Amino acid sequence: MRRIAFFLCGIVFAIDCSIAAPLQQKFDKAAFYAVMKSGDLAAIDNEIGVVKDLPANERDGYAGALLLKKADLQKKAKDKLKYFKEGRIKLETALMADNSNTEFHFLRLTVEEHAPRIVKYRADIEKDKALVIKNFKSLPTAVQHAILDYCSDSKVLHKEDF
Repeated sequence: MRRIAFFLCGIVFAIDCSIAAPLQQKFDKAAFYAVMKSGDLAAIDNEIGVVKDLPANERDGYAGALLLKKADLQKKAKDKLKYFKEGRIKLETALMADNSNTEFHFLRLTVEEHAPRIVKYRADIEKDKALVIKNFKSLPTAVQHAILDYCSDSKVLHKEDF
């Protein structure tokens, strides 16, 4: 009888844990860009968890962009600066490791264009813009859609450029 009760408790515990913990999603670029556009802090935190499972050469770029977006959504200046610094370091590290990654240049461009002047993160806007325009056709479809979608809000990139 004890075995049966123990067995049933184990099953209930396993079911409860599987319901309470959200399933880890597989990384999807379209979902990543939807989260970046949404500005939903919970979705950004969830997506940071998703990108942690990516290979190191991709993880830092995506995580950096998400942290930079998270910085923008913070209310306290201290938190804004903390996430901004952490995100910038991760994104720049990814770009130093793979300077030919056009997608990471696009992500940096989106941050640079909206970053406050005081953080002095605007030096590569023209370089990033030129690289994105040059390599647009070789990017995955989800990234191309994200770039074209971004053009409607951008003062730097325009749909006519593509």
